[in-house]
Amino acid sequence: MAFLSDTLARVKPSATIAVTNKARELAAAGRDVIGLGAGEPDFDTPENIREAAKRAIDSGKTRYTAVDGIPELKAAICAKFLRENGLTYTPAQVTVGTGGKQVLYNALMATLNPGDEVIVPAPYWVSYPDMVLLAGGTPVPVVASIETNFKLTPEQLEAAITPKTKWFIFNSPSNPTGAAYSRDELKGLTDVLMRHPHVWVMSDDMYEHLVFDDFEFVTPAQVEPGLYDRTLTCNGVSKAYAMTGWRIGYAAGPVALIKAIGTIQSQSTSNPSSVSQWAAVEALSGPQDFLPGFRKAFQGRRDLVVSMLNQAKGLRCPRPEGAFYVYPDISGCIGKATPGGTVITNDEVFATALLEETGVAVVFGAAFGLSPNFRVSYATSDEVLREACARIQRFCASLV
Repeated sequence: MAFLSDTLARVKPSATIAVTNKARELAAAGRDVIGLGAGEPDFDTPENIREAAKRAIDSGKTRYTAVDGIPELKAAICAKFLRENGLTYTPAQVTVGTGGKQVLYNALMATLNPGDEVIVPAPYWVSYPDMVLLAGGTPVPVVASIETNFKLTPEQLEAAITPKTKWFIFNSPSNPTGAAYSRDELKGLTDVLMRHPHVWVMSDDMYEHLVFDDFEFVTPAQVEPGLYDRTLTCNGVSKAYAMTGWRIGYAAGPVALIKAIGTIQSQSTSNPSSVSQWAAVEALSGPQDFLPGFRKAFQGRRDLVVSMLNQAKGLRCPRPEGAFYVYPDISGCIGKATPGGTVITNDEVFATALLEETGVAVVFGAAFGLSPNFRVSYATSDEVLREACARIQRFCASLV
């Protein structure tokens, strides 16, 4: 369509949203569908956070705010970074956006010029490469395979850096694999980055609190203070606090970058929801005693899903350290056919056939930059996960 911009041709719709929408459509049509596509906790937002939002409404805190966040929320974010990550920031170094995705997008829009490269470890969250493209940059995927537990090695990072590299996007625990970097593993990467002072670091820490088995979360500027002045440390309340619909993300970094992000936001959405911001103040500053319960539930679900998927014929499913995803390899299913005659030639065909024949919706691996795999979000009940994995087992067993 000639009316549409050339920019649109550089990107594709989010595969995770597409799968979730397809599952909803089938369910609305009467199909028995289990959706494992959405990265969204099934828990309710904690009561103290909901009450804080109600108080904000009742006290008239429903008007425009400062473009990049109310002072109270910025202060809470500074306190969070110091308390939990040992990082000292001032409110002038903090920006608040309408979800973590907007913060990342604003930062890329504010910094990328044509020809600038952004290193994106794969498997990656589906939006990273497309946001880079929308901002005029060039994504440089670097595949971290199942043999390295989906983690980038220092040698791979070193080899990917060129004079054109502007950013390195780092996500731990990872969407889609759940892989998380230990302090030593991250130190190996930061040592490389210290040798390349022109490369900035965008650390997406959205799953910080969802780590298992006594795993210690660390973030790049915490491991290597020498990176502090060229790191944007990004986070949000969506996952840990079950606040996906509230749409609050935030980041801290150098003042000049934060101001540039604010300029972009001032001409796009302006301020995030005032009520959501007050809820986020309570989330970050209020009781954190529900977090261990969330972690315990997710860890149990992880163990259930990993166990059952590894019992499925042709699948290999690593045991991740965090988040609420697994990323099974389907190499053992490639080339086989379903009872209906569909030949499994790649992971997209696998996911489509799985949905059509069993009603289980997953996201195919090609969307995340590494095949042949698929992503399962286990942010749902044990009962639903047990039934979904049983259906996947039967589906794999039926392939010939």
